[in-house]
Amino acid sequence: MVARVARALVFYAALVGVWQALAVFGPWPSYLFPSPRSVLRSLWVDLQAGVLLEATAMSLRRLAVGYLMASGLGSVIGAATATWRWARDTVGSLVLGLQSLPSITWLPLAVLWFGLSERAIMFVTVMGSLFAISISIRSGVETVPPVLKRAALTLGARPWQLLLHVVLPAIIPSVMQGLKLGWSFAWRSLMAGELLVVSMSLGHLLNVGRDLNDVSRVAAVMLVIVAVGITVDRLLFGQAERVVRERWGLEEAAG
Repeated sequence: MVARVARALVFYAALVGVWQALAVFGPWPSYLFPSPRSVLRSLWVDLQAGVLLEATAMSLRRLAVGYLMASGLGSVIGAATATWRWARDTVGSLVLGLQSLPSITWLPLAVLWFGLSERAIMFVTVMGSLFAISISIRSGVETVPPVLKRAALTLGARPWQLLLHVVLPAIIPSVMQGLKLGWSFAWRSLMAGELLVVSMSLGHLLNVGRDLNDVSRVAAVMLVIVAVGITVDRLLFGQAERVVRERWGLEEAAG
């Protein structure tokens, strides 16, 4: 544990050193490539004003709503396409095709359908993560070893018992990966959607920094976006994955 922390500290210290060297000796002027000190100063100013905390809270609220919607709908679609052949041949093929669309391509459609509104942001967030979640759920259900199902049926398991005691426990690792992937897609899609609407959010702060030619502020908000992503991944999905690895005996392989 200590060695891991030490390696991370050395790596990020070296990264900041390279950043500082590029800011001082690089070919770009300071207003295009700010130094770490300039970015931290901008970050501190927004923190003191309360703007950054308010924007982060608003973005996280939108993320929670959009991600929950995408997770629920994606789970239903994934389970349906894995269970019924007609759904796999129809909806399943459509999901695979739509997954190839970058999240930003939903922006024009969101504006045309919903205007510059909260619904447009929610639409982009949901569509950005929905298909990744559904594909992961489908893959998890389809990769359940058939021998487990046959053994349960041989022992007299009813369909609901087969689902509850065999299929669901077997797909939990795949579900966790799908939810984690869906979260990352939802977070990125949300940032793209928030660039549309003039309301307090991290995406709006990015727009303000761009309009004011304030690269330090843009970089500071980007650091906050990265920090939120890492924090959620470590505190939420990291802990959940650790429990799953221990419960399913995957801890040694993961290490």
